[in-house]
This record gives sequence, C-alpha cells and structure tokens, in this order.
Amino acid sequence: MTDQVSSEIQHDVMDPARAAAFQVALGQAPSIGMGTSLPPFFHQLYFWSPRPPEGLGRDGHPAVGGGLVPDLGLPRRMWAGGRLRFAAPLIAGTPAERRSTLSNVSTKTGRTGPLGFVTLKHEIWQDDTLCLTEWQDLVYREDPSADAPKPEAPVARTDETDLRQVEFDTTLLFRYSALTFNGHRIHYDLDYARDVEGYAGLVVHGPLLAQHLMLLATDLMGSVAEFSFRASSPLMHFEPATLCRNGNDLWVRGPDGRQCMQAVALPRSQ
Repeated sequence: MTDQVSSEIQHDVMDPARAAAFQVALGQAPSIGMGTSLPPFFHQLYFWSPRPPEGLGRDGHPAVGGGLVPDLGLPRRMWAGGRLRFAAPLIAGTPAERRSTLSNVSTKTGRTGPLGFVTLKHEIWQDDTLCLTEWQDLVYREDPSADAPKPEAPVARTDETDLRQVEFDTTLLFRYSALTFNGHRIHYDLDYARDVEGYAGLVVHGPLLAQHLMLLATDLMGSVAEFSFRASSPLMHFEPATLCRNGNDLWVRGPDGRQCMQAVALPRSQ
C-alpha cells in the first residue's frame, strides 16, 4: 500500500484541440487555438491522472488512499462545490504546472449517516505566473439504505433577472467524462447509478453545471475575478434545467423547482 501524500505537482501542455472539442460538445463554434485564452473553468479538461484498472475503485474513480484523498471508509463520492480565484488568463498551448495540496479533512454524522469532507487546493501556474487558485470540496458517504430518510432538496429562487434553458443527454455526459478523463460511473453507467448508488438516472456532473453558470456569468457580467459554487441536489440526465442569475447570484433550477446548485460570481474591477 502506498503511503498517503499531502501534495503533488502535475504538468500539462494545455492542448487547444481539447478545449475546442469541448466547445463543440457544448454546441459552440470552435474558436480556441494556440495562444487563445481559455474560458473560465476549462482547466478541468487538463491535468489528467490516469490509473491502471487495478488502481481504480468500484465507482471508476482512482481508489482513495495513497494519493491526495485519504480513505475514509465511505464509498460514494460527490463533488460538493468549490471556489476559484482567477488571477490571469490560462493560455492554450502554453505549458502549465498544477500544484495540489490536501487542504482539509473532516467527518461528521448527518441525517443519512456518516459523511467525510475533503478539500483540495490547486494552484495553476504558467510562465512563473500564478493564474488560478481553486479549492475543490468533495463529500464521501455510505451506500444508500432503503430505510434511510431521503434528503429534501431546497426550493430554488424564482426572482431571476436573466435565465437560460439547458438540456443534457447521455452523449454530452459521455463527452464531458471523456474530455475530463472522469471515470465516475454515475455519469455513464445507468445500471450502476440506479442500482448501486440509488439515483433515478445518470447524474449530470456538478462541474458541468458549474461550467454553464460560469459561462452565463461571463456572458452577462464580463470577466470574472472569483467564483464559488455549491451543489444542493443532483440533476438527472433526462431533466431540463434553468440557469438563473440575479446580480452576483446564480443558480440552477430543476424542472420541479428544486435548487440543484447555487453560485456567486464576482466580476473583475474595470
């Protein structure tokens, strides 16, 4: 067994073809080439950490323990939210370095059983310049129990001044999983998502929802200096969603009115 580590460094050339392919997957015209500034959150496409089959957990993610994420004895993983500070644009085709550290680990008992919380901090550098700092919040929990109380999803706000309708399908979820090298089976293996983890369908990636909110924020507000988001209820692949904005607040509303994600975007001072 490999010893637990608290930091790691990765390198990537930030291939512009990968970012252009993501634009196409989102229904946009591909416009990213060598030397182009990447849209916010597109760094999720880079810094892959491929593991051999024996290095994966049952859910398709890299097995916990031995890397940055400790083994808390809880099998289900969710990306709960995160915070980002954009200091300088990331440039496609320019080599980059990501410096990652284990920022925090804690456990508690909730209504549905024990929960583990892990925060990772990432810094991405290009040409000796710190371009982006990201805090990634993960939650680990037990398998669902038939007699466990179902968590109640909060009701989403309805006072948006701007909105955008979005839809997801299995092809988009597959493409996003492939472009981010995310092997989490809840996003493409319906039998696993339903029968093992108890979801009604395939789960739309939390970062994909956050990506849509960030693109909405930059379209309406211009360049964003800071962005934070928190997932509150999973969205299934067959559910349309509404992206909403009022001032600096953004959120994702499900078709039944529940809040799936909330976020805050702070525009860059002019």
